[in-house]
Amino acid sequence: MEVDNPQPSNQITLPPKPNFQPLKAHEISSGEVQFRKVSVPPHRYTPLKKAWMEIYTPIYEQMKIDIRMNLKGRKVELKTRRDTPDISNLQKCADFVHAFMLGFDICDALALLRLDELYVESFEIKDVKTLRGEHLSRAIGRLSGKGGKTKFAIENSTKTRIVIADTKIHILGSFANIKVARDSLCSLILGSPAGKVYSKLRAVAARMADRF
Repeated sequence: MEVDNPQPSNQITLPPKPNFQPLKAHEISSGEVQFRKVSVPPHRYTPLKKAWMEIYTPIYEQMKIDIRMNLKGRKVELKTRRDTPDISNLQKCADFVHAFMLGFDICDALALLRLDELYVESFEIKDVKTLRGEHLSRAIGRLSGKGGKTKFAIENSTKTRIVIADTKIHILGSFANIKVARDSLCSLILGSPAGKVYSKLRAVAARMADRF
């Protein structure tokens, strides 16, 4: 008497996919108040006092984040509220305040509150090339150009904003645009003449325009 051996089934039954409801801001943070602190450098203390209402208004009224200045600790303190629509607003506001502390204009730094794909990248001249004395001074001069002409040309071509603070360089923009601006600045630091950098910028700007 022959017994038929049942063939094992190759079909695997998968469990049903879970269906999660969107989380609210207070649920993401486990109901706890979230904090951020941004240090205020000594040289930015007076500009902060003058521009306080321009910083306070969009953060408190539009982003629904509480903000205050801790005079003792010299820090700007931010925290979420019960009516904060999105927990990510806290980090956006912290990035906005930090960008102002780095030296960006408020009208430029406000873009960090409105757009998600923007961020700030910082580096030092010594990260590119070790320069001292007059060589360092000349490199900083090449970055700015006469009357800031070179810096403005890079900003306008790459749709970024650049702050040159002594030997530190801060760039505000999207990832691709920051890369182009950083490459141009690095070429200037390494000794390339401004005319050669302008030519490369025009070629890159034309390629970027063709993509859109």
